[in-house]
Amino acid sequence: MSGARWHKSTRSGTNGGSCVEVADNLPGVVLVRDTKDREGGTLQFDPEVWQSFVTFAKTR
Repeated sequence: MSGARWHKSTRSGTNGGSCVEVADNLPGVVLVRDTKDREGGTLQFDPEVWQSFVTFAKTR
């Protein structure tokens, strides 16, 4: 999507491994893509759903 600012976790390595990038700067949507295949497709999430996922993941 036009205007998406992508970033990956600061916990991601620099070796180009299994990382995802997230764009959370667009209104009403959070985008997620694979760093190894940036043109291969993008997942879209409602911001509240994404925040629930992140909160859950931090407890694991």
